[in-house]
Amino acid sequence: MKPVLTSTLLLLLAIITGVSVANLYYLQPLLAEISISFQVNPTTVGSGAMLTQVGYAIGMLFILPLADIANKKRLICTVALGAVIILLIIGINQSLWVFLIATLLLGIFSVTPQLIIPLGAELADAKARGAAIGKIMSGLFVGILLSRTVSGFIGEYLGWHMVYLIASALMLLIVLIVIFYLPNYHNPQPIKYLELFTSIFQIAKEEKTLRDASLCGALTFATFSIFWTTLPFLLASPHYNMGPQVVGVFGLVGVTGVIAAPIVGKMADRRSPETTISGAIVIVILSYLCFLFFGKYIAGLIVGVILLDLGIQSCQISNQARIFALSDTAYNRINTFYMVSYFCGGAFGSWLGAFCYTHWGGVVLVYQG
Repeated sequence: MKPVLTSTLLLLLAIITGVSVANLYYLQPLLAEISISFQVNPTTVGSGAMLTQVGYAIGMLFILPLADIANKKRLICTVALGAVIILLIIGINQSLWVFLIATLLLGIFSVTPQLIIPLGAELADAKARGAAIGKIMSGLFVGILLSRTVSGFIGEYLGWHMVYLIASALMLLIVLIVIFYLPNYHNPQPIKYLELFTSIFQIAKEEKTLRDASLCGALTFATFSIFWTTLPFLLASPHYNMGPQVVGVFGLVGVTGVIAAPIVGKMADRRSPETTISGAIVIVILSYLCFLFFGKYIAGLIVGVILLDLGIQSCQISNQARIFALSDTAYNRINTFYMVSYFCGGAFGSWLGAFCYTHWGGVVLVYQG
């Protein structure tokens, strides 16, 4: 019997999502500090951000489809426990190569949010699906924002290793929450894993909406990753001369995404998601125009961050609302194709941002006049 999606369960799903997604973003404010710690250039350390997103894409591709045939609670618990171990390894590690390999593995074992979001969509009433997704995504956005802020402050005063040790403890708490509070919901489809895996691409071939949403998501998340990968180096440059805690504070500026998430979710229920997506893309373009012409001022960066986060999160919620309406039996496979595309775009953006900053500096991102 399908559990009822109560307000308490919805809150728990949002908390699990927020704490788990933070694993992907702790690194961003610490890039300059880690670069100094390992005595390497920004491109090398930026590869860690790229590898995390590549690992996330790999994990989604091979793990998420299992949620259509496996016990969801056990799968979520196993993945979260893997993240506990990898975070601990990063926290005690002193080797660059171990660090880079571990960032890849961390991405693979940080797919819990993408197991939770389809679960929430599946348990929600069809008429309120967008609103439920919006509330869970609010938890995800809080996790992204606080991860940068907490990571920046802890990295500034206690060092970047401590960030990952604390993160490991938080994920252990998530494992306990999943064990004791998540419903033991199991709705398997009569299909073997290999058939399940290949059906992902068949669904994508048949559903133009899924392909459109995936391309849109990949391109917009690439723009998001370009900015956040290069921001720590830009703020650490002589022009600004600021530390990782300032990068963390910039994360809080994106609180507009948290506020907007439930609103955008309700709009996607009432109006065409394509309408909100078009508006979101315009907002992203405006954010980069702000970086280009006013990024030499802190106020210009702040306004740009607000616009960027608002545009990216609005686009993400609207995309997921329209793809989850495509099928009642393939939530996780649909989400797999979309999110793998999404984070492949993000990984490319992380690499491109670090590469361009290494070769041309902040002029790629900020017009210095």
